[in-house]
This record gives sequence, structure tokens and C-alpha cells, in this order.
Amino acid sequence: MGFIDIMRAEGHAVESICRVLREQGCQIAARTYRSWRRGGRVVAARTVSDAQVVDAVREIAWTADAHGRRKLAPEGLYGRRKMTAYLRRTRMPEASAGSVDRAMRTLGLVGVRRDKGIRTTIPAKDGIRAGDLLDRDFTATAPNLVWVTDFAYVKTWAGFVYVAFILDVYAQRIVAWHAATTKQTDLVMIPLRMALWQRDREGHPTVAGELIHHPLNLSSTPASG
Repeated sequence: MGFIDIMRAEGHAVESICRVLREQGCQIAARTYRSWRRGGRVVAARTVSDAQVVDAVREIAWTADAHGRRKLAPEGLYGRRKMTAYLRRTRMPEASAGSVDRAMRTLGLVGVRRDKGIRTTIPAKDGIRAGDLLDRDFTATAPNLVWVTDFAYVKTWAGFVYVAFILDVYAQRIVAWHAATTKQTDLVMIPLRMALWQRDREGHPTVAGELIHHPLNLSSTPASG
């Protein structure tokens, strides 16, 4: 509160000061400050303790290089449980797991996980492979005769994103693609519907019975997620 008083004396608005403080991880609202100035409701103990935990986690998670530039420290890769244990051991024995979790979400920290690799496909229960419609001959004499499809995953800060695409073998062109956060059937059906619509819109519709839509991976079936 004293910091806000100092900034106000320099001509800054309370709302602007509180917004900058929130961006730095100190959760405080302008109404809370004004209530404190009027001698009103006392700031909740959890608000104070959470702010202290945010400061401590920030100091643990980031460090400065030789040029004074901030960078993520090795401890910044800790998950919630490891960060809680480290914080209790080194700085705040009373820190709760909940307060550490809230602090990490406030600071945008996500621990590195050592899960098993993502499986984009799973074997069919009967062990029977899908038929090879092309006999491994990935050539075509004209557009809209052979499309091959596949999907993979991309790792992002928010988690894994799955991307499906369809390639026209003759044109060597991706005719449609779709991204989703799950491996549901729509992941591969949506780009197929998009490709059929797009080719029709371009004046080159597909002909029933002539187009072969072939998955690249024949050893398993798409995971339902």
C-alpha cells in the first residue's frame, strides 16, 4: 500500500498502478487500496500470504545473466509439488501447496513433465490392419484421384495440439488441414469435408468412385482420444 501511495504522489492513477502490479504478480484491486485508505476492511490474510509466495516463486524461477537480462532458472522448470517442497525447504516453511499453485498460474509457470510420448495411433483391437488401397504406389495421373492423409502433434506452452492434413498426390499440395486439442474423429473428418468443399468451390469437384482417400499409417487405427 505504501508503494501505491508513493506512485500516487508522483502523479500516477491508482488503476494504472494496480494494473502494473497485477502484471508483475501482485494481485491487488484499486477498490482494495481505497478501502484500506478509508480505514475500511482489512486486506485478507490469504491475499497477503499469496503475494509473498508470488514474490518468492518469482525470485526462485528467474535469474539474471552476465548482461543483466532475466532468464528462466533451472528451478523455473519445477512442477507444483517440487516447487512447493523447494520453497518450504529454502524460504517459506509455511507455504501451502495451494498458494504455490496459484502463484505459478499467476506467473505463467508450467513444470516440465516426463510423461510417456504422445501416441497418435493405437493398434486395432482385432489386430487387423487397414487395407492398402494404393499398394504403396503414391503416384497419380491427375488431381483428385489420390489423396493421402496423416496427423501429428505439436507441443505448445498450453499443451499438445494435434494437426491433420490431406495432400493431393498429383499436385503435391495440401488441400486441407485442421488443428484440435483432442484426437477425436472430427480431427480427420473435418479436413476431409473442407477439402471436398474447397475443390468443389474451385470448380474442380471430386467424382464419386474415382477419388482414393488413403491414410499414410496403415499399421494402426486413429486413436479416439
